[in-house]
Amino acid sequence: MLTNRKLHTHSADNLVVFDFETTGLSPDLGDRSIEIGAVLIEGGKITQRFQQLMNPGIRIPLFIESLTGITNRMIGDARNNKDVMNDFLEFIGNQNLVAHNASFDSRFLRAELKRIKKSFTGEIACSLLASRRLFQHAPNHQLSTLAEYKNLPTQGIFHRALADAEVTAHLWLSLLHELQERHDVSSPSFAFMTQLCKTPKHQITRLFHNSRNNPNPLPLAALDRNTSC
Repeated sequence: MLTNRKLHTHSADNLVVFDFETTGLSPDLGDRSIEIGAVLIEGGKITQRFQQLMNPGIRIPLFIESLTGITNRMIGDARNNKDVMNDFLEFIGNQNLVAHNASFDSRFLRAELKRIKKSFTGEIACSLLASRRLFQHAPNHQLSTLAEYKNLPTQGIFHRALADAEVTAHLWLSLLHELQERHDVSSPSFAFMTQLCKTPKHQITRLFHNSRNNPNPLPLAALDRNTSC
């Protein structure tokens, strides 16, 4: 895990992209994680993969079985969440994280880690928020739509953790390419990408201009606080 981190030293093409499949929408309502998938990006290339089913000790609703294809029988033979989450922390190492709709996945990440008295101290960026700012003409910003819109590599499978993590990784790399080719922002830091996710759309041009003159992004205080998507 990241400790005493300095975000400006972390490039946006060295990180872990992750995705959870869960029994529902909110850990606050008792929902649990049933699968985690992740890929490690190093130097802009996918170099390692991580995927585990996990058995949280509660039943999967029929709707979730239909959506994901993950059945109660499948998780009956899976390892418990504690062991899987400990393995995931080892996979993360000192990397920052990316997820599509990160507010969802980060809630489950923190809830599962809290149960085992662990924590993630790095940063999490959201490819959904970044794509809303860079791919504004997409029909919508669901992962499957963006995969088709940008012609990203897929296996035609969604709502499985590793498949979604891989598509999200390709989406993230497409976002970095977009920054370089269309906005002259090369080799952005992870801090820049998290700032991009928080920047109102009408101030993105200003953020790009600032980044070309300063490798570190403007502090939030220098930007409007309205960050609605």
